[in-house]
Amino acid sequence: MTWIFSEVALLPDGWAKNVRLSIDTQGRIDSLDMDAEPGPRDLVLKDRILLPAPANLHSHGFQRALAGLTETRGGTGQDSFWTWRRLMYAFLEHLTPDHTQAINAFAQMEMLEAGYASVAEFHYVHHQGGGIPYDDPAENSLRVVAAASDTGIGLTLLPVYYAQGGVDGRALEGGQLRFKCGLDQYAEIWGNAQKGLRALPGDCFIGIAPHSLRAVSKADLEKLTRTHGSGPIHIHIAEQLAEIEEIEQAHGQRPVDWLLNNFSIDGNWCLVHATHLSESEKERLARSGAVTGLCPVTEANLGDGIFDAAGFMARSGRMGIGTDSNVAISLVHELRTLEYSQRLHHKKRAVLCAPDASTGRTLFDAACAGGAQANGRDSGALKVGLYADMMSLDAGSLDLTDLSGDTALDSWIFSSRDRLIADVWAAGRHLVKEGRHIRRERIARDYRQAITYLRKLL
Repeated sequence: MTWIFSEVALLPDGWAKNVRLSIDTQGRIDSLDMDAEPGPRDLVLKDRILLPAPANLHSHGFQRALAGLTETRGGTGQDSFWTWRRLMYAFLEHLTPDHTQAINAFAQMEMLEAGYASVAEFHYVHHQGGGIPYDDPAENSLRVVAAASDTGIGLTLLPVYYAQGGVDGRALEGGQLRFKCGLDQYAEIWGNAQKGLRALPGDCFIGIAPHSLRAVSKADLEKLTRTHGSGPIHIHIAEQLAEIEEIEQAHGQRPVDWLLNNFSIDGNWCLVHATHLSESEKERLARSGAVTGLCPVTEANLGDGIFDAAGFMARSGRMGIGTDSNVAISLVHELRTLEYSQRLHHKKRAVLCAPDASTGRTLFDAACAGGAQANGRDSGALKVGLYADMMSLDAGSLDLTDLSGDTALDSWIFSSRDRLIADVWAAGRHLVKEGRHIRRERIARDYRQAITYLRKLL
């Protein structure tokens, strides 16, 4: 049993003082007392604010190595998600399993240092160049697992099913061949990855990720959800206007409407991005209980558009936060960008502020609840029985001087330089101390070696 004492903590019912909690051998909070005294063996968090640590609900870990390399305009002068994607495919030509492991480990380490306790890895690079399988078709999935073993992050692995190049069923080509699966091959990848996860702690899970409606046929999606529908199901949806137009032309319906009309969408589902929704889609998606996975920094970087978070939250829709392309891994900047996008669109301030909570508190609570649900993880709050996914902020920093409660949270999210996170625990594993991951030097060294090689080839 591990005991932790904090002078201030954010509990489900609000802010509390002198909180003492214990963590059992499974990484769950076993007891929690307020107005307590520290025990002789407690880890005492002096000048710290103890918070639940959110889950990162959407990541493509390998893309961390692309950060900063795609910020020039192409020859046409009309850059978009689709031109960015071509650059990503060129990068993939050189990616090996060793690179996959080193890059994912570095990204996961940065996520932990940013305050995320877990990640849902939307993993789609399965094969060698040209679509040639490895001896074990789950080789790269197992490298993501190995990275999680190294970093200690709570992993929800989502092997991606990607079978076609468009709604018309056209064949995959070029860099996409590294993603290609049929149902039988996918079953083998998924099964081998599931076995590999047994080497990780019990708070690591597996789900499925049908890539998108353009990449998966209706028949295959039916089979996948029938076979694997008991766990998390994540899908890209309505991210790009060109994608929406393609689906409307093929099916006569917008993507989210089509999905809701043809499948039983419930709390196991996470619809990633869902950037462009009609009013009826917002209402129906909110009622379904599914989580909308937002990645505001990547969505801004790719020029996707602005999600109507205000309209969705007004309908009690559930949202969580992800890092997607990992162009800048920062929980603070994801939350800040989400709120600021609403302010720029509506020309108002404090758009996502709830009646009984500040803007920062509203955003943070939504990220904790939505991320936990999407990752299939018993977490998201400091509560007995849940995993001890926790972080602490440095209350002695200049940014938080003489601030408390929601105002301290607001200052961290909206006015700090994102250097206030002191500690992070994932299911009770104390992985970040004094702002640094406990294995930072070695993980950074391996990452440096990988990107030094790869960048010479681009």
